Amino acid sequence: MSIPMNSQQVLDREYLEIRGKILEVAASLDRLERAAGDVAQDPRMTLIQQGLQIALQSNDAQGDSRAKQIQLLFSREYADSWRKEFEL
Repeated sequence: MSIPMNSQQVLDREYLEIRGKILEVAASLDRLERAAGDVAQDPRMTLIQQGLQIALQSNDAQGDSRAKQIQLLFSREYADSWRKEFEL
């Protein structure tokens, strides 16, 4: 049985990957800003901003992880009629 890593070990292992992902998000936002047109009113931009805010917060009082909160933010509400809606 392996011993779980402590937070310092996790940071040591994950730091470069996290840094790369943050840079990738920043570069994408820079491209959006430099491109012709304006997507500020696009609801997807609101979702992206909300997702970033969730990522910067601690896990919520109910114990829901940031990953779970962001997944739910970008997910559709469950509908019993999804098969019919997607013609499956």
